[in-house]
Amino acid sequence: MTILFTPTARRQFLEAIAYIHRDNHSAAIDFRQKAEKAISRLKDFPESGRRLPEFPDIPYREVIVNPYRFFYRVKDKTVWIVAVWHGAQLPVEPVEEARL
Repeated sequence: MTILFTPTARRQFLEAIAYIHRDNHSAAIDFRQKAEKAISRLKDFPESGRRLPEFPDIPYREVIVNPYRFFYRVKDKTVWIVAVWHGAQLPVEPVEEARL
């Protein structure tokens, strides 16, 4: 299983790291390491994330790395990370990017 970020999700992940970094450099490093570890588990267990409680009938799941939610979808042999949102944000139904 391959893990890829959509351009939007990549930008959101990097922005989250930069935001944390402004206040605490070591916390930013810790967050990135935890996120990479949680996401890498999806290679072997792509269905391990929970379905989105707000939208249980769509084929998206999430992995939580406090305080962020990593939204993803499995398509063929690829796990696509499609969004990275702060837990305080209210999600809207995901829209597939052209690459999916």
